[in-house]
Amino acid sequence: MKFISVLLISLGFLIACGEAIPHLEEIRERGELRVLSRYGPTTYYVKNEALAGFEYDLAKRFADHLNVKLKIIVPDNLNDMLNFIEQGKADIAAAGLTVTPARKDIIRFGPVYQQVTQQFVYRLGTKKPKNIAQLADGHLEVVAASSHVEQLHSLREEIPSLIWTENTELDSSGLLELVQLELIDYTIADSNELAANQILFPELRVAFNISEPQSLAWAMPFAEDGTLYNEMAIFFEKMDESGDLERLKEKYYGHIRHFDYLDTRAIDRRILTHLPKYQTLFEQAGEKFDLDWRLLAAMSYQESHWNRHAVSPTGVKGLMMLTQNTAKLMKVADRKDPAQSIEGGAAYLSYIKKRLPDDIVEPDRTWIALASYNVGLGHVEDARKLTEGSGGDPDLWPDIKTRLPLLSKKKWYERTRHGYARGGEPVHYVQNIRRYYDILLQQESTLELNSSASEERKLLPGAL
Repeated sequence: MKFISVLLISLGFLIACGEAIPHLEEIRERGELRVLSRYGPTTYYVKNEALAGFEYDLAKRFADHLNVKLKIIVPDNLNDMLNFIEQGKADIAAAGLTVTPARKDIIRFGPVYQQVTQQFVYRLGTKKPKNIAQLADGHLEVVAASSHVEQLHSLREEIPSLIWTENTELDSSGLLELVQLELIDYTIADSNELAANQILFPELRVAFNISEPQSLAWAMPFAEDGTLYNEMAIFFEKMDESGDLERLKEKYYGHIRHFDYLDTRAIDRRILTHLPKYQTLFEQAGEKFDLDWRLLAAMSYQESHWNRHAVSPTGVKGLMMLTQNTAKLMKVADRKDPAQSIEGGAAYLSYIKKRLPDDIVEPDRTWIALASYNVGLGHVEDARKLTEGSGGDPDLWPDIKTRLPLLSKKKWYERTRHGYARGGEPVHYVQNIRRYYDILLQQESTLELNSSASEERKLLPGAL
């Protein structure tokens, strides 16, 4: 109470003298960083009561850097967000905002942390426009107050007939869904948002880019006194120098950069036709070994496409494609029996995770374990040593995955204990499983209709 009284007296003195408290000091005194954001796969979302999203993770790290709590505020629309930050109703806006000349006149931007391109989006099966001048017969709809509107106004100087509708209620993901459902013909999306949404909307395609690469940055009130900006610059410099910024991008975008339309459509069909036969078995195995059952299902789809009779040329069999040695180690008598295969695969993944060093934390622990499931723990350990020897972090999957392909090159594998391996395969293996896992998470409502197990779900810490 004494501290509070002294603080109030000090605040009153400053106000009486007409002196404003520096912005950064104000945030630290209140113990809270107030951040405007928006719901979406690239920004901020809630999944199974866990908070996630690229912008959320970045903002949370900045709040930790300031040693304050993070408060996320989601305005009704983009226009409100820009107005709120302009009026100083929040400290920053962390929402994938593009730096544009018009915006720089009313709000202050922090350091650039990502580059995106504006892309013109249409639906597969409809006529692909060759350029933006060919839109006379189609309906183009974009998010109101967005950088896309600014770009269209610029293009209209060359194409006076260009028309579009500005939506004040839906965000970019909502408009992408309208294109998917054929309720509108076209929209414009930033390249990172389209990549993050394409698993959910596989028929969407890019007709052409309508901008050069553009910068994303956090926004602050134009009247910000520079103290918060300076600390933000220090924070981003540390994130960049440590490699944490690139690792965060890899976490959210690393497995979705190469979209496979046919593969995505295939798993969508098999979720309806094949998964219901085995879902309860995945759930039971997940419960027994403390694993997310959807991760096990994603593994199984990668291994066998949920075909219990699958057999590879090398003799691995069943839903989880177990080798004879692995089956023996996990006490699996019949590799083609779905229950035994799924439990054996879950047991083996759990076994690998327990053998990894304690310093490896989630979600890297799971991705490294999956790579080991594919190529062997020994080869992954070789890659970890190569990673450490070349200045990378052997406990982080983004660093390890760049060294695994070296195991197929004599210059590198002759230095290792376990020798040659096709190290590119586990990288693709993990990437595919992460993509399938995302699809299964996004199909939550469909899967719950099929579920006969507990309503409680386990989600990998930090996973999408």
